[in-house]
Amino acid sequence: MLVRTIMQAAYGLFLFVVGASVVSATSIGVSPVRATLSVNQQVAALTVRNNDTEAISVQLTVMNWSQQDGKDFFTATREVLANPPIFTVPAGGSQLIRTGLRRAPDAQHELTYRIFLQELPPPPSLDFQGAQMLMRVSLPVFVLPEVAAKPVLHWRAVRSSDGALKISLTNTGNVHIQIANFSLSLPGSAQPWVTQKASVYVLHGQSRDWILPFNAENPAPPPGTIIHLFAQTDAGDMEAEVLIAP
Repeated sequence: MLVRTIMQAAYGLFLFVVGASVVSATSIGVSPVRATLSVNQQVAALTVRNNDTEAISVQLTVMNWSQQDGKDFFTATREVLANPPIFTVPAGGSQLIRTGLRRAPDAQHELTYRIFLQELPPPPSLDFQGAQMLMRVSLPVFVLPEVAAKPVLHWRAVRSSDGALKISLTNTGNVHIQIANFSLSLPGSAQPWVTQKASVYVLHGQSRDWILPFNAENPAPPPGTIIHLFAQTDAGDMEAEVLIAP
């Protein structure tokens, strides 16, 4: 299937939703910020609100969502249906979107998709001059597997020759994990040594790396050091003891 990478238009703004109950892109507000489907919940509803003083028109697209080498990829799909595909929301009004599964859930692994809401340009005005910003909002859709769903996280730390510390996360579970942020603490210290705002999804079977630069005044611990990692995720707070590998 042809891979279609969703690109930002020269006059647009591209938003990914990562950790809020309501997302707002200037004039467009959406709640909730994700849809979760299953064999027992095959339809979900989202509400799009127009906070502007003028009506807005929106085009809706659903794409299959996968990851490779820490990057997101999107392909056309008909496995998830979302209606209406094009709609106009009056000023101060709202529009209900229904999304539903058109296939059976996978028996073992979570299925992942994204809904893209693209604001359409209004009719051209003869006296308008300048650039026009159109909003594009992306919302995740998760389809739970038939078996028990659980992310399984493996953290790894490696110190590079230039003194930087690479923190790697591999998710070997059968569903995604959303990392909001994580912090590292040195042995014997209750205070965070470094805090990293992440705000990323790691889908099942995928990995993500973070490079933490250090310098002579603030060096990374030597290989063999065990650091304490604390992460805030959409599956709850998690802690791990991570050995810095040579």
